[in-house]
Amino acid sequence: MTIRKVLVANRGEIAIRIMHACRELGLGTVAVYSDADRDALHVRMADDAVAIGGADPHDSYLNAGRLVDAARGRGADAVHPGYGFLAESPGFAAAVRDAGLTFVGPPAEVIVALGDKGNARRLMARAGVAVVPGYDKPGASDDALVAAGRRLGAPLMIKAAGGGGGRGMRLVEREDDLRSALAGARRESLAAFGSGDLFLERHLPEVRHIEIQVLADRAGTIATLGERECSVQRRHQKLIEEAPSPFATPSLRTALSRAATTAAQAAGYVNAGSVEFLVEPSGQFYFLEVNTRLQVEHPVTEWTTGVDLVKAQFRIAGGEPLAPEPIELRGHAIECRVYAEDPARGYAPSPGPVLALEEPTGPGIRIDSGLRAGWAVPTAYDPLLAKVIVWDRARADAIVRMGDALRRYVILGCGTNLQFLQDIIRHDAFRRGDTTTGFLARYFPDWKPNVPPLVLAAAAVAETMTATSTEPWRGRGDGEALGRARDDPWDRLGRWRMGTRRE
Repeated sequence: MTIRKVLVANRGEIAIRIMHACRELGLGTVAVYSDADRDALHVRMADDAVAIGGADPHDSYLNAGRLVDAARGRGADAVHPGYGFLAESPGFAAAVRDAGLTFVGPPAEVIVALGDKGNARRLMARAGVAVVPGYDKPGASDDALVAAGRRLGAPLMIKAAGGGGGRGMRLVEREDDLRSALAGARRESLAAFGSGDLFLERHLPEVRHIEIQVLADRAGTIATLGERECSVQRRHQKLIEEAPSPFATPSLRTALSRAATTAAQAAGYVNAGSVEFLVEPSGQFYFLEVNTRLQVEHPVTEWTTGVDLVKAQFRIAGGEPLAPEPIELRGHAIECRVYAEDPARGYAPSPGPVLALEEPTGPGIRIDSGLRAGWAVPTAYDPLLAKVIVWDRARADAIVRMGDALRRYVILGCGTNLQFLQDIIRHDAFRRGDTTTGFLARYFPDWKPNVPPLVLAAAAVAETMTATSTEPWRGRGDGEALGRARDDPWDRLGRWRMGTRRE
């Protein structure tokens, strides 16, 4: 590998995740931090660290010039953007390349082609990948969009051409509301992405959000690594993900993988990315978008395939080819995102100090976290605190393991959604796999905690204190968990199929 030292252009749990991969590959690491993150865990973990500005992301993590200067000043020869911030910025990718550094992600030209959602729709349609019926003319005026909306008929989704994450998105259930919704969506899109371009899609109310993980090397070889179901969402943002999808049949998985390969080929894709689809109950699916970066939910794919996606990114960026062996799927993995927010108050942010922290451990449990006791969760950034990921041989067993892990996760000080996640995991509809994008609206429209959070936290602390280090699978029963631990695919994550080397 030609890479020797990496600047991680991000913060929190994803920065730490990338640094772990760098350590295993023998790469040096440089952290960057804003004034709000001076004492953050990712800063302590890195080999070197550089202050890059104030708490406002535009003064620090969104300042491409400062990030490139930091990389060059500390002798880094590569930059990994993580996800969020500048991860899907073609300007940043180009600036890294122009500085003579390696950008660990797809080329700027690919990000440009796929970053505009309307352009991506048109590209996929030309390649023969089905897209949701809609209207995506570049620079369309409100009058043109209203006329198109009348032809398509309500309900409709307004979407921002320049971005995602639910920003600039509006559901329009009556044609009379379209014009006012366009005005609001355009303002939000302009503020979030610097572009007010919008497009329309027919709203599909009962669908699943399923994505295919892809890896592509510089020689044009493309590998698909199975699907992830990401249908449990709040405000169009994912909350719980799992692999494989409880809905996908072998034939549907094959069809989605072929469509994802076609999409990657059409875009000339390189490095890691995910092709996202909306899937109707009939199995008919439509292209949604391509995320030109590592996904938040990448750990569930790692656990079901035995492929470390971050290491794969570095190896591809360093010029290594993909190995020819097919990827085999194994077991079931679930990820829950832990946010500093209050689901009972419209997911309002709930930052604050981390007064006490107890993270669950045991066979088949992985915590990707940027937390430490004594640190204060800042208000300037996304409220994602950590991810709880579990694996087991069957979905039902993974659900039980996730419920146990969530009950034992203690974060005191800032508010979290841990109790909400517990209620979702034990709901009968979730256990059945009845998880369309309308899941939360249907089953949790006015959720309130049944038990005061402090009572739950006290109980969790008490349980944690009574456990001993010699009983890591306490409560699992007659050695069953120990047997599963020996099957844990995380133990295999040192033997990657990437390139010609095996670690």
